[in-house]
Amino acid sequence: MKQKLEIRNFNFRLVLFLLVISGMGLVAIGSAKASVQTKQAFGVAFGVFVMLVIAFFDYHFTLKFYWLIYLFNMGLLVLVDRFGDSSHNAQRWIEIMGIRFQPSETAKILLILFFAQFIMKNKERINDIRIIGAMIGLIIPPLYLVYKQPDLSTTIMLVIIFCMMLYVGGLSHKIIIGTLAVVIPAVVVVIFLILQPDQTLVKPYQQERVLAWLQPDKYALTTAYQQQNSITAIGSGQLWGKGLNNNEIGSVKNGNYISEPQTDFIFAIIGEETGFVGSASVIILLMLIAAECFRTGMKAADLAGEIICFGMGTIICFQSFINVGVTTGLLPNTGLPLPFVSYGLTSLVSLYAGMGFVLSVSLRRKTQERKTVQYVAMPEPDFNQF
Repeated sequence: MKQKLEIRNFNFRLVLFLLVISGMGLVAIGSAKASVQTKQAFGVAFGVFVMLVIAFFDYHFTLKFYWLIYLFNMGLLVLVDRFGDSSHNAQRWIEIMGIRFQPSETAKILLILFFAQFIMKNKERINDIRIIGAMIGLIIPPLYLVYKQPDLSTTIMLVIIFCMMLYVGGLSHKIIIGTLAVVIPAVVVVIFLILQPDQTLVKPYQQERVLAWLQPDKYALTTAYQQQNSITAIGSGQLWGKGLNNNEIGSVKNGNYISEPQTDFIFAIIGEETGFVGSASVIILLMLIAAECFRTGMKAADLAGEIICFGMGTIICFQSFINVGVTTGLLPNTGLPLPFVSYGLTSLVSLYAGMGFVLSVSLRRKTQERKTVQYVAMPEPDFNQF
């Protein structure tokens, strides 16, 4: 039966927040590297178009092909592994029909769609050891292929998204607590091993990023150079910033102290040129976008829709936290872009596509039946009896 759509269910607030944050990103990118601003503007326009098309397309129909989605995602990652283009010591890009893109970014959205349907189909057996084992077995191949590129930061993001989907899917709290009791000490041990000189768990440059974060003075002129300059740029912006496209000699951006500032370190440009006000505005907008995803998920018509929304909200929350944490020195350098703000068409269009599914869930959310209150007439008191 075809569901009737009501325009009042369309999440106009989410669309407004997305357009505003993308506009702020365009302005910041234009100031950081004007030559790529037009490409990013095209990416925003195309992303909005994709989002609206997906929004008015029933997500239930797409989820019917969840196994094809999984295989398609795996196919892209295998192509990157076999024939991908290398850049900056990483093999993360592939070109198909003249279009060069990064499949590890699309993997976030595709895996959300796959597991949303998989978990919903097995929701009654979500705590069955065989189902849990099957889900872990299904997430390991894409994790391995992304990690192998190497792309540790995206691998970590995929693990976070996967854990959130399991939680929303109804995984037992006992299993979660038991898993954390094992994972947390294991992570501490792994970090300790990573810091050892002869470790083989991560690439040498990944280890050096962690060491540079812990000992910035020792690596001030090498690995920690860009991150320390980012902190300086944000701090120098003070309350209102130095102004967009300023010509100040003391500007970190104008001195080219941050390489490729339009990508992972775009928040440093925002902090320097628009100050605390501009930086706080970006963070608040990203929080509002994530909140709208969670809010839509709580009103979803089914578990699959809820998982889609919470999955997208998780991407916005954690990826924003990690990116801002890197630019402010709270976390080691990871290479994750700031959602809807950093330059990068694959990330931008993928996120807009994911938001299209959130809007699709919003349009088809569960209807709340109005509760009619029946008033029973009370008999009039008989005062003659007193």
